[in-house]
Amino acid sequence: MHARLDDTTRSLIAAISLIGAVGVGLALSLPLLSIELERMGVSASASGIASATAGLASILIAPFVPSLASRIGVGRLIAMALAIAVASIIGFKLTVNYWAWLPLRFLFSACLGVLFILSEFWISAAAPAEKRGVVMGVYATVLSLGFAAGPTVLAIVGTTGWPPYLAGIALFLLAACPLLLAADRLPTVPTKQRQPVAGYLLAAPLAVTAGFASGAVETGAISMLPVLGLRLGFEASTAALLVSVVALGNVVTQIPIGWLSDRIDRRTLLLVIALIVMIASIAIAHVAAPGSTALIALLALWGGFTGAFYTVGLAHLSSRFTAADLMGANAAFIIMFNVGALVGPPAAGAAIDESTRFGFGAVMAVFGALVALAALYERRRGLHAAS
Repeated sequence: MHARLDDTTRSLIAAISLIGAVGVGLALSLPLLSIELERMGVSASASGIASATAGLASILIAPFVPSLASRIGVGRLIAMALAIAVASIIGFKLTVNYWAWLPLRFLFSACLGVLFILSEFWISAAAPAEKRGVVMGVYATVLSLGFAAGPTVLAIVGTTGWPPYLAGIALFLLAACPLLLAADRLPTVPTKQRQPVAGYLLAAPLAVTAGFASGAVETGAISMLPVLGLRLGFEASTAALLVSVVALGNVVTQIPIGWLSDRIDRRTLLLVIALIVMIASIAIAHVAAPGSTALIALLALWGGFTGAFYTVGLAHLSSRFTAADLMGANAAFIIMFNVGALVGPPAAGAAIDESTRFGFGAVMAVFGALVALAALYERRRGLHAAS
């Protein structure tokens, strides 16, 4: 029993560490690319469209990940995705051009989609059922630390020249190290899924709506908060740090919320979270100004609860399926996250173009409202009462 516990812990540490390093690289790269596009004179709407390419790539690759993993192996597929991501970062620096970046963003984001699906499958397969919420909270916390560290690294190395790109490359290479820690603990993928990935989308409407809202809100924030900051008069490095504030809010809240989700009805919890997100989103416009302490506090609160869409939504989804279905269910969740990522950045960008002060928060409140409606629907229908 003790040996199995040690193996489980080692496996979880490796999987969470891998995705944590990827999170740092992602959170460094996305604000950097948004700032570079702003320097090119690209509109916020066009910048949002470039970010949405990421969501499209992950949506298209996700249905193929289970079969690829069963044929190639989880470890080899992770290594391949990391290598291609590194090559894409090099390509961004060598071709600083909007139209050249669109296919590069597609390739880069397809690799990220593979990494997230495989890592979350690994975590879900290794996590004890009675502690799934806490494990997901730890995972979300580490990922949030990565998202917080990325813009911080960007502020240190700067946003010009090769240094920020080299930092991103180093972080993705670092993500390969955890594979060595638990190479013998990688999960195996069933050779045939019980149903197509799309079939899992109907199994838990609240979970997939939470995944959608998480993708829309978090990707919209990572990509467009720096643009909002620049439009409001922030310095470029400070604008990038707004993303760190949001991510730090995630760090504080995800483990307690994950712990709570193991003990109460996740439908009720997601409803409360959605209402808080709606109120905080609307309030952003009223405190948004350079040097505003209220803005920093509000973004931290907002980030903590928007991050809980992912933590609680994924735990809610994972509780519905056996090990044989986990890969397909996680792929479905990532698809919905990236449908949100496809919608969120251009919606936020267009809203900022329409109203710099009020647009961003209004769009974020709409995404929160979708989760609230889905939670009310499941409560009314009595779906997944055990979760």
